[in-house]
Amino acid sequence: MSIGNSPEDDRPSEDRIPHADDDRPSIGRVLQQARIDAGLTVDEVSQSTRVRIPIVHAIEQDDFSRCGGDVYARGHIRTLARAVGVDPEPLLEQYGAEHGGRPAPTPATPLFEAERIRSEPRRPNWTAAMVAAIVAVIAFVGYTAVNGGDDGGDKQQAAEGPTPATSKTTSPKPSPTTKKPADPKPDPSDSAIAAAPRDKVTVKINAADGRSWISAKDHNGRIMFDGLLEQGQSKTFQDNQKIDLVLGDAGAIQLFVNGKQIEDEFQPGQVERLTYTKGDPEVG
Repeated sequence: MSIGNSPEDDRPSEDRIPHADDDRPSIGRVLQQARIDAGLTVDEVSQSTRVRIPIVHAIEQDDFSRCGGDVYARGHIRTLARAVGVDPEPLLEQYGAEHGGRPAPTPATPLFEAERIRSEPRRPNWTAAMVAAIVAVIAFVGYTAVNGGDDGGDKQQAAEGPTPATSKTTSPKPSPTTKKPADPKPDPSDSAIAAAPRDKVTVKINAADGRSWISAKDHNGRIMFDGLLEQGQSKTFQDNQKIDLVLGDAGAIQLFVNGKQIEDEFQPGQVERLTYTKGDPEVG
């Protein structure tokens, strides 16, 4: 239910509902009847698919204006059809025939209004700071030990008196050794994918064929990333137990789990919700 509006305000108006030209039932009618036959309420379908209640009502009344574009209308139809046990392909073909074929690209943001959560503020990288501090202490101790040993030798020689110039040999004074500070611990990357530690789950997402909105959460439900991944960009996530994903346009994504590529053939505009754990790849 949307805030500030009554349920009646969220229902589609009659002038926005398309009418089918043939005798077959409309897309919304098929989804509604399948939901009723499955014994599901609109609230239950909304909870299982994460499609907002007003959008479910609108689609069942053949009003797709709330979906945010053809790409997301197709994604909603596919998701709702699977939730009520209906083959989505005939419905998608019917939608294409009634709404002009393949959809034009549209922004990914409107589909996920209910799922977007304010990202947590970036926390200081205490690990990197600690490593830098330890390296600095080690370098200081080494430098002090080298200089201290030289001073002791000079004092002992002064007490014993100068040695004859003919027998005195000078050796080059060792220069203080300095250690290069270790680089801060990097985020999981291709090296982490290659190593694929067995005690963790590592997921890499590559937007190879186009841009897509993605959301990633750890096993505690905390947001690891929530935003748009442009074509050619990639993100890698790692957790001790599991990672939950939502892919806005799964057909544009290459997915690697624990060092292995996921071979599932996702369709363009397809919305996928996946969960991976240690020992996968297996679609959650």
